Amino acid sequence: MTETVAVTGGNGRVGGHVLAHLNDAGYRTVNLSRGGRDEERADAYVAADLLDAGEVYGAVAKSDADAVVHLGMVPTPDRSPGYRTYESNVMTTYHVLEAAGELGVDTVALASSFSAIGGGFEPDPITVEYLPVDESHRLTPSTPYGMGKQALELAADGFARRDEGAPRTITSLRFPWVVDDDLARETFVEADRSLDGLRDSPHFHTQRNTLFSYVHADDAASLVRRAVEASFDGHERVWVSAPDTSAETPSADLAAELFPDAERRESLTDGDPCAALVDTSKAERLFDWEPTWRWRDAA
Repeated sequence: MTETVAVTGGNGRVGGHVLAHLNDAGYRTVNLSRGGRDEERADAYVAADLLDAGEVYGAVAKSDADAVVHLGMVPTPDRSPGYRTYESNVMTTYHVLEAAGELGVDTVALASSFSAIGGGFEPDPITVEYLPVDESHRLTPSTPYGMGKQALELAADGFARRDEGAPRTITSLRFPWVVDDDLARETFVEADRSLDGLRDSPHFHTQRNTLFSYVHADDAASLVRRAVEASFDGHERVWVSAPDTSAETPSADLAAELFPDAERRESLTDGDPCAALVDTSKAERLFDWEPTWRWRDAA
């Protein structure tokens, strides 16, 4: 049974929610982050430069972890050179997986991203072959951030092929934009979320390129815990999303207006006219997880 979970990047906004959720669920938690401690929820703190293989090995060993949640990467690509962004996504993941495998840590959850598909921070409109998007959709990233997320998933594939020296259970969680209550209030409640209103937003391109997906931090943390508790063999990629889009405009209308060439593989509404354009049924099958928080309910 997993008792201690090491969380890299526990100083971050998402990391803080994950630490709190794991603590509330009864786990002992260790925050592995560079620099000084910037949270009060972890049971222990170990300083580590995640780009240094030796420091990662030492930090995971010192934490005496049964599982590792790797969130400690560059969160957005706008504040660092491209090679640093790519290096952060790829090399920190390699170091975490290698250290975990050598130290006998069976379970690792990785923070992948919507950007792995070729959306998110891409300068051109996303190529969507079908809707809703699932884990089988092809990946076409071109930015250092997106390529890095795709590469970390490929590294996880490689470790999963090893007979020894690798975690048994690896999950890549493709997160969209993660919001907390304050961000949700600012973004959703106090703004025009119709398609016309969204077109006037400076963030319209990014929102379109992420299929208007988002997830509340509480739902994200819940899925992380379930990935920590999983016991399948190998590496699995999983899409993460709230049950609805971030737009007021119905999903079928969004698809017709913005993604007219995308094949419709199933109903886009399924009883909810604003259902997400991202299929999270694999997370439900694999982890018995369903997102519950909707900005419309909060509004």
